[in-house]
Amino acid sequence: MKVLVIGANGQVGKHVVDKLNYYNHEPVAMVRDKDQVPYFEERNVQTVLGDLEKDFSHAYDGVDAVIFAAGSGPNTGADKTIMIDQEGAIKAMNLAESKGVSRFVMLSSIAADRPEVGPEELKHYLYAKGRADEYLRTTSLNYTIVRPGGLTNEQGTGKVQMGEHLEMGNIPREDVGNVLSFVLTEDSVIGKSFDLLSGETDIKQLFA
Repeated sequence: MKVLVIGANGQVGKHVVDKLNYYNHEPVAMVRDKDQVPYFEERNVQTVLGDLEKDFSHAYDGVDAVIFAAGSGPNTGADKTIMIDQEGAIKAMNLAESKGVSRFVMLSSIAADRPEVGPEELKHYLYAKGRADEYLRTTSLNYTIVRPGGLTNEQGTGKVQMGEHLEMGNIPREDVGNVLSFVLTEDSVIGKSFDLLSGETDIKQLFA
């Protein structure tokens, strides 16, 4: 499957690209700046330049699925968060529909569907993610929404726990990238949303 990775240069996005290769998919890394291209070229990964704040419809040419892993980052204000995490995501969904790319996997956040339980300083981020998720559910796309807990840079274990609502916790970015890539071909999670944390279940056994 040829998969457009929006936000490929992010910390999770790079893991997504690696795991897509591992699962024998063909990633297309959408990056914003030319200086981000060599990282992927060195890994024999196709790239396409695209900016969520501009027209990036060309990025969808020839792809079969989309993984949206973009984010404005923890140090930006509410305006940038809304522009990228909410409106950029909605634009990506609309383009997928118009281009006939039906499979869409969304990287969201734990508590995006219940921002009142999240930290005060992340409220604007959780609301933006939640609104994007709500919009995705109204589309005709074959979506899956993955809501990981706090992201760490520890090495992935390949073992996780998932559920509709989990207590706050953490998970390595590598494991998140693994799940985002693995669920692409799992029909059982189409139209589903779930929280994701480190756990004791092998990722490949989660959907068996």
